[in-house]
Amino acid sequence: MQTKRLNAALAEELQLTQKPSSQVKAAKQIVHLGLGAFHRAHQAVYTEQANGLSQDNWSIIGVSLRSPTVRDQLVPQDSLYSVIETDVMGNTHNVISVIKDVLVAPENPAAVLTAMAQSNTEIVSLTITEKGYCHDPASGNLDKNNTDIQADLAQLSSPKTAIGFLVSSLKARYEQNLAPFTVLCCDNLPSNGKTLGKIVVQFAQLIDPKLAQWIKTKVPFPNTMVDRIVPATTEADINEFTEQAGYQDLAMVKTERFSQWVIEDNFVASRPDWEKVGVSLVVDVEPFENAKLRLLNGAHSSLAYLGYLRGYDYVHQVMQDKDLASFLKNMMQNEIIPTIEAPEGMDLIAYSNELLQRFSNPALNHRTYQIAMDGSQKMPQRLLHTIEDKLAQDGSLDSLCFAVAGWLRYTMGFDLKGDPIEVQDPLANELLKIQQDNAGDIDKLVDGYLNFDKVFSTTLKNSDVFKTKLKHYLGMILVNGVEQSLQTLLAE
Repeated sequence: MQTKRLNAALAEELQLTQKPSSQVKAAKQIVHLGLGAFHRAHQAVYTEQANGLSQDNWSIIGVSLRSPTVRDQLVPQDSLYSVIETDVMGNTHNVISVIKDVLVAPENPAAVLTAMAQSNTEIVSLTITEKGYCHDPASGNLDKNNTDIQADLAQLSSPKTAIGFLVSSLKARYEQNLAPFTVLCCDNLPSNGKTLGKIVVQFAQLIDPKLAQWIKTKVPFPNTMVDRIVPATTEADINEFTEQAGYQDLAMVKTERFSQWVIEDNFVASRPDWEKVGVSLVVDVEPFENAKLRLLNGAHSSLAYLGYLRGYDYVHQVMQDKDLASFLKNMMQNEIIPTIEAPEGMDLIAYSNELLQRFSNPALNHRTYQIAMDGSQKMPQRLLHTIEDKLAQDGSLDSLCFAVAGWLRYTMGFDLKGDPIEVQDPLANELLKIQQDNAGDIDKLVDGYLNFDKVFSTTLKNSDVFKTKLKHYLGMILVNGVEQSLQTLLAE
């Protein structure tokens, strides 16, 4: 007998939701660009919970900017899916019903623009990963040479990028004299709302300066900080859930129990009552953002590159390596924390210790390779800005430099056994060419990297201290590998 698949009728029969999605009639909606696992385990969960405690009823129209995979998982399930929270104590799961529909942008960009231009769309949110912003991570400016950006500038009525969709839909609202929507960035960019606003205005300026001015003065881009570890769902996860639940859910997501969301309270219209379900609405997000980007994300990237090169597939395996765990704790507490102004009431040492415990969760099976993706887009905000602050403080930065050296070694495209690595990064070919052009000469190699201004700032390029340490640790890793080099670093 074939296992039933989750849908609205089954959810009602099993009393999995209070309001299956087929029964939800929401007056207000959010259009979300980038309907991946993180959004479904984070912002969608908060919105579902807020609906349960509010007279307002919000729904989400999810948009995939690339493939139909998520649509094909969700739509046959009436857009219902399960969120499984897991740790060593076991699992709990809830069925989420807040998503109303899923659109696939490449198949029908007009449908996406129509949804975004509707008057009841009061928020457009994004989780599109760092590379989706088509910007230069070092400067934060729009990458005008990006081929998809150029295509959107030429044909804005059928955009390919999130930036194109935002400007095209805002242009429609501007021309129809409709109120704008709030643009809510939920990705790990520094000052993410401010950064996105800058990119959108720069793009709009190339279309119509009056539109650009309207966006600049009328459209809010609140800064946010999001925090929840959400690994990619595997076939084994789905099979295990099917066996336990008695029905199949191809759209399920697995996550840790911890979740946090901090939002700058700056909205042009209404919003869900997120504060009723634990979201912090604040005046200034930056202290929270710096703590999270530098401690969680910076440490996550560091352990991903060094751990992968050491042969570890999962984050919890990295944390079982005493040398790597000691390295991370030293980097976080002795090098990163001195660069952070703690948010009121936050103990940064306690926060860093909590992060180390979260990384050690064996139930998540979070792959180092997944975290290692798109490093060129992540390194500035996760590690390099911290190093700039350490240079200004004249403080210790050896562990930070060792982590950057680990990333550069990873981008060379082969592991410590000499086997090839498929480096998934939009700048992978350019980084590989630097290595190939300068292989065998560590001075020229590091100079080549530091002259790569898509990643490294002028401050770092001109720093003799940073250059010397990067040469030292990259050279050490190239000759001795990660394990022996790490032991040498810890002994220094």
